[in-house]
Amino acid sequence: MKAPPSETADPWSERLRGIGLGILVVCATCFAYLPSLSGAFIWNDADYVTAPALRSLRGLARIWTEPGATQQYYPLLHSAFWIQHRIFGDDPLGYHVVTLLLHAGSAVLFALVLRRLFAGAGVRSSGAEWLAALLFALHPVHVESVAWITEQKNTLSLAFYLAAALVYLGFDETRRTRTYLAALALFALALLCKTVTATLPAALLVVFWWKRGRLGWRRDVLPLLPWLALGAAGGLFSDWVEKAYVGAQGADFNLPLAARPIVAGRAVWFYVGKLAWPAGLNFIYPRWTVDAAVWWQWLYPLSVLAAVAALWSVRRLTRGPLAAFLIFVGSLFPALGFVNLYGERYSWVWDHWQYLPDLSLIALGAAGLAAGWRLVAPGLRWLGPGLVAALSMLLGALTWSHCGVFHDNQTLYLETLARNPASWMAHNNLGLAWSKIPGRLGDAIAQYQEALRLKPDIAETHTNLGKAWAETPGRLSDAVAEYEEALRLDPNYADAHFYLANTLVQTGRVPEAIHHYEEALRVQPDLAEASNNLGMTLCRVGRADEGMKRIEAAIRMQPSYAQAHFARGAALLQSGRRDEAAAEYERVLQLRPGDPSATRMLEMIRPRQ
Repeated sequence: MKAPPSETADPWSERLRGIGLGILVVCATCFAYLPSLSGAFIWNDADYVTAPALRSLRGLARIWTEPGATQQYYPLLHSAFWIQHRIFGDDPLGYHVVTLLLHAGSAVLFALVLRRLFAGAGVRSSGAEWLAALLFALHPVHVESVAWITEQKNTLSLAFYLAAALVYLGFDETRRTRTYLAALALFALALLCKTVTATLPAALLVVFWWKRGRLGWRRDVLPLLPWLALGAAGGLFSDWVEKAYVGAQGADFNLPLAARPIVAGRAVWFYVGKLAWPAGLNFIYPRWTVDAAVWWQWLYPLSVLAAVAALWSVRRLTRGPLAAFLIFVGSLFPALGFVNLYGERYSWVWDHWQYLPDLSLIALGAAGLAAGWRLVAPGLRWLGPGLVAALSMLLGALTWSHCGVFHDNQTLYLETLARNPASWMAHNNLGLAWSKIPGRLGDAIAQYQEALRLKPDIAETHTNLGKAWAETPGRLSDAVAEYEEALRLDPNYADAHFYLANTLVQTGRVPEAIHHYEEALRVQPDLAEASNNLGMTLCRVGRADEGMKRIEAAIRMQPSYAQAHFARGAALLQSGRRDEAAAEYERVLQLRPGDPSATRMLEMIRPRQ
């Protein structure tokens, strides 16, 4: 029998070949994703790209010590965003470059992991690892994870996940303690970026079963027990954060326990389908109606079990397909509906949820293609590189095209609605995008109304519609009605309290406005805008000392909040402290150069001679 290439080829030539293929994968990936680099911030990127209140060193400490300070408790991810904001500020290009490089780097790491796996199992790779890396890097279903800045949590966590796997495979061969500790540290870093990586130790156990045909307690299971415990703790904590701070609870998540396997089974086949045939990709897919009383819906989970049973039955012939399928389903488990994820409010499935799980099926497919190609007549094998190039060009073209969907909010939601007109979330968010474009407020109102027709109980959309009515002459009473309906649906919705208070001030209902500002701050104590507006309102009704404290609190929350500095200047001027007021207006001009109001106030305090 011919020995594997790794045993016969010159090590230096193999290393140079690997370096060349790695560079090829990185270059192909960067080229396919070039359109993503011109993308703007979309949807919830503002929840991840560091908020103003967290941009200081104190804010960095809060990222680590205060659950709820960030959208999700992924402190290493948010620390990375904190550093990037120091470098790139509010320019999305830098964040896109980092995310793209992480994706390309993970593809190379994926190849290195497979190379070590194939060598350790005595499997002849024939370049299958680099084919798998290329397929992973260029597959269009992964565009959502790369072109959407928020999903840097996917690309960063996967880099640590694969690095941990690579180092642990080295430990499996050497049993060196320092190698084990390095792998464990990398795994912990992955968890601090995204807790879906908690599935790594289980995946490693499946890999060892695939390699050896059995699992040994001392060799295989015992070293991974701390990993399993750490992963379980991370998963449970993340589940609590998702419910307590992100909002993954309530009517949208009250799915009966008996119906959850139906969601899981259907999701598994949905993701397999999108990987095999990436047609009709969408940002938000229709949310299925799940009913455990409908018999045919049980075909989804039953067919998953049947697939596992069929693959188990051929395990003596080949363990690879069963191992790949188990890793795929296991890695998907956190997103299969058994635990509440906020994204399930809009759809049971998202492209970015299959980013990590796809690795196993892609590895299986690449290995299968390489093995099948070895059976082709020697005279035809020269066609192989051409077919790989053609497949790569096809996937790259699809990825290039799909990147355009994520260019900006308006494009994103128009494309989403073209494929899923019943997405109330897309209607709502398209309304938000249009509300910021001069002359399109009426279009925004129409989108909010359509969202409410599809789903009348959305507190956010009632609030957004209220804001639109508040900007429409003669519709303040309609605005108040929408805010009040939002608060009826969700009494602890801070934004509704805040905007209702603003409108009540306009209508002269100041005591009620003060109450709602206070309620907004009770729900969200770090809402600088509410603290500032409450302070200004208190100053107007003669409660200057209380008002000044609220304004200063807003500045502490957000030191770069120009409007709060302006308000403090006005309050100081009212109390006769002209020099201090001038200093505040100068601070406003530092933050907003050329601000006409601050310039006018400074000229009034210090008239030109």
